[in-house]
Amino acid sequence: MQQYGSDEASNGERPPVSFNISSPLPVATSRVRRFAQERRALPQPRVMVVFSAASETDKPADAMSSSDSAEDDFRKPATPAPNLNLGKSLRSTLNASEEFPEVIPLNVGGTNFTTRLSTLRRYDDTMLAAMFSGRHHIPRDAEGRFFIDRDGAYFGDILNFLREGELPQRDRVRAVHREAQYYAIGPLLDSLEDAQPLTGERVRQSFLDLMPYYKDNLERIVEIAKLRAMQRKARFAKLKICVYKEEMPITPYERPLFNSLRFERTESEAKLFEHHCEVDVSFGPWEAVADVYDLLHCIVSDLAERGITADQQCIGVCDKHLINHYYCKRPIYEFKITWW
Repeated sequence: MQQYGSDEASNGERPPVSFNISSPLPVATSRVRRFAQERRALPQPRVMVVFSAASETDKPADAMSSSDSAEDDFRKPATPAPNLNLGKSLRSTLNASEEFPEVIPLNVGGTNFTTRLSTLRRYDDTMLAAMFSGRHHIPRDAEGRFFIDRDGAYFGDILNFLREGELPQRDRVRAVHREAQYYAIGPLLDSLEDAQPLTGERVRQSFLDLMPYYKDNLERIVEIAKLRAMQRKARFAKLKICVYKEEMPITPYERPLFNSLRFERTESEAKLFEHHCEVDVSFGPWEAVADVYDLLHCIVSDLAERGITADQQCIGVCDKHLINHYYCKRPIYEFKITWW
């Protein structure tokens, strides 16, 4: 940078200033040094204040205020604006999924029904109420009916209970009870279990619970009868089954002596009393009011429930000698299982 004399500076004109491009000092530094050499005070910055009568909501029109507001907007974090249309569309979709017509057409396993929506929602904690609550998708058939993949033969009895509390006829109670279990209709289940034949079934089951091996013995009867019929190429098969209530049947005159033998016998004598008769299957003993004929009825009924025809008759007693002059005397029955 070239220097000028004081006489040139006193003329009042500022000499031209040349800058060296290769100089590393910025322009502001050179100006401060020049003012220091000339012993002049640095110029004070001028501030312009603008008063406006506009309201707070009005935007200032001058360049300075607009730049400040732009800078403030730049510093503020960006917040996404809510999409009101998306919220409306979502609410409309949810409302549409919860809407059902007042009259509901149903197709239950190919059988058509028509009922009110309030009937299906009669009890809150049932499967039907959950299906038609709007939270689940229910398929429709070709005619637009709501489809339930279940046997429709007994669905009318379900609807009759939901409408008026009507119970099915006795011969339909078991099947309707199974359907009520599937649909989880608690009040219907309670009503059916207090009606015949389910009440009698509960009483009978309490008796059969005294013999935990009862179901296993039924399976043995079926397997043995099937194997013998196939081996002999026969339409039926015969089995010997022992059914006894007490450990050893005795007469009233023999009971005092038998009781003494029962509670004062040695281990070898106990094994004689606990022998196994030469039969295919043996039931007993048990302690209940129900007699031998009651258990025979249960065996025949349960086989018939499985579609197996069984006839039984007493053919004698077990004549095995136990101790002293006592014999087994357990009754033996012959079962005839017919397969076709």
